[in-house]
Amino acid sequence: MSAQSPAFDLPLSASSAALGRRRALAILLMAVIASIFWVDSRYPALMKRYRAGAQVKAAGALTFGVVYPVDRSMPLAQRVWRTTVNWLDANRVGMTFSFLFGPAALTFLAMLGKRRTRSRYLNTLLGAVAGVPMAVCTNCIAPIARGLYGSGMSRESVLAAMFASPALNVVVLAMTFTLFPAKIALLKLSTVLFLIFVFAPLVAERSRESGAAYLCPIEIRVEETWLEALVSVARSYTKNFWYVFKVAFPLMILAAALGALFIELLPRGSLTGQASIPGIVLVAVVGAFLPVPMAFDVVIAYLAMTRGTPIPYVVAMLSTLGILSVYSAAVVGKTISWRVAASAYATVTALGIAAGLVSRLF
Repeated sequence: MSAQSPAFDLPLSASSAALGRRRALAILLMAVIASIFWVDSRYPALMKRYRAGAQVKAAGALTFGVVYPVDRSMPLAQRVWRTTVNWLDANRVGMTFSFLFGPAALTFLAMLGKRRTRSRYLNTLLGAVAGVPMAVCTNCIAPIARGLYGSGMSRESVLAAMFASPALNVVVLAMTFTLFPAKIALLKLSTVLFLIFVFAPLVAERSRESGAAYLCPIEIRVEETWLEALVSVARSYTKNFWYVFKVAFPLMILAAALGALFIELLPRGSLTGQASIPGIVLVAVVGAFLPVPMAFDVVIAYLAMTRGTPIPYVVAMLSTLGILSVYSAAVVGKTISWRVAASAYATVTALGIAAGLVSRLF
């Protein structure tokens, strides 16, 4: 099990001015990457879906749009291949952002004296606050989470950021409360808050941390020009990029294929008829596994509701899709521990089942 040590201090001999230059350059790098993504892509796309309201649509099994159409008459291998390509195309912008921003965050955080507090609940709150504005799905947040954890941030902060980014974004919340009755929207929100403020600090407390975090060595001379600081930051960023990429990219390809295989193996019409407990369990298990894009959980659950799918299935779907996936769980397993990853998957599934059962009382 890989883990982190709780705090890392910079060399006392480091020049304040030199360190300040590096921090400023790292902040600028993060700001440029984030602003291009948020302004040019993510928030315009989210607002477009929000304004669509009840007319919102999803063309693919795992995506809003498709590059290659998929028909059930096609052979399974062809359907899986096409769905995989559709998924990779749909996530190319978000994944590009995460593979660039994760190393940038690691580069900056490595220059801070502390990246966690003594309070697990305060660490959780800090992680949630950091995750909300990122506006990336459970898949795209995974490489960023690897960078955050590699810098020495606590596991509760990282998990809180991973859950908050796809589920507590203000546009996604607005879509949820617009498209669903208040009882369903509040039930979904309660499962998210449980994951962040109960599960994240609890699993961190019960999981022992040992070993050292990945940190690119920081060597700062007393006198350093802006050009020298730029070269040093670029060097650190390159090393940090490889640290994130070498694990997150292969897992991304694998998760795309597994998600496509999983969804294409599901029989069509399995969510029709009266809701049953085995059916709710199946929806929750599948929902926590599938690597869907941002806000796809809200859209697909709403479309299922409008087409007559039983409410318990809709609620179980809404409470599990998009909060975790096979990809984010795999990155957590490789970065933090497989025990934490398995606990997260089991908890998301259990909450989905519980929410589905509670909805039967509506």
